[in-house]
Amino acid sequence: MTQAEEHQILETEGQFTVAVKNGQELSDFSWSDGRILLSNRRVILTSDAGNRTITLSDLTGISGAAGASKSIGALSTYLNLWLGDDMIVVSAEDHIEFRRGLYSALIGESVLKAKHPAVEGGVIQDEPWEQARLSVEPEALTATLQSGTRVALQLPEISSVATEERTVADTKRRIIAVSHAVDGRNIETHLTGPPQTQLFTKSFLKHGERGNEIDADLEPGEKEVLMALHSGVSPFKIPEFVGRDVDEVEAIYERLIDLDILDRVRVRNEVTLTSSGRSIASDAMGDQ
Repeated sequence: MTQAEEHQILETEGQFTVAVKNGQELSDFSWSDGRILLSNRRVILTSDAGNRTITLSDLTGISGAAGASKSIGALSTYLNLWLGDDMIVVSAEDHIEFRRGLYSALIGESVLKAKHPAVEGGVIQDEPWEQARLSVEPEALTATLQSGTRVALQLPEISSVATEERTVADTKRRIIAVSHAVDGRNIETHLTGPPQTQLFTKSFLKHGERGNEIDADLEPGEKEVLMALHSGVSPFKIPEFVGRDVDEVEAIYERLIDLDILDRVRVRNEVTLTSSGRSIASDAMGDQ
């Protein structure tokens, strides 16, 4: 198979720096302002200090953040590009589009195997493994199965991404287990493929998991409300179910909405669990 000709994907402005060199974190690094050029083969960082080229085939990992809770200095949207023991931090002006373009170059149109749903509502499903082709969107990874089904793994709906060992076609293989929500239902989708495809597929999906992490120290009453909602109790019946005053439950709703653990459905507090809320409720129920 001949390699596709190089073509530009995007050009934007941003900041970048080397934050880890030879495995050692640098405490005195400085940011360079400049242009970021992305093609299907490389990233070129251009500044007054010169040019730096990152060949995509040399990348060994990607991580990063897109929120104020995980920041480097004053920057809260960035990607960490790992090249062995070195890490270059890139903060693009158009972070979401740069992220989409980079992952599209790495795994877009890649083929792997998918099992969907592998688990639904905690129950293991008897679905077959199918070939699937990947496409990268700004806030989702879509796997188009050989049967024609399109599985959209929406980053805001992902609660966990884990690597497990499972039997695929009578062979033990490492798979990616993605817990996510589809129309309010808890689903687990499994993916497996070549090592590089699997590495960057998991890396992209991790952006959803990180975005849904909540550093919240919930009170017992708040966890009680979450577990009741997770069990299917109507929001309007929660006060009676948990034995609390309506005003007290409404106050709990407001706090959980502020923490993005609940979504407000109507002005009078009808609520539904977010992906983070489902994850917290499941963990709390597991501790009972």
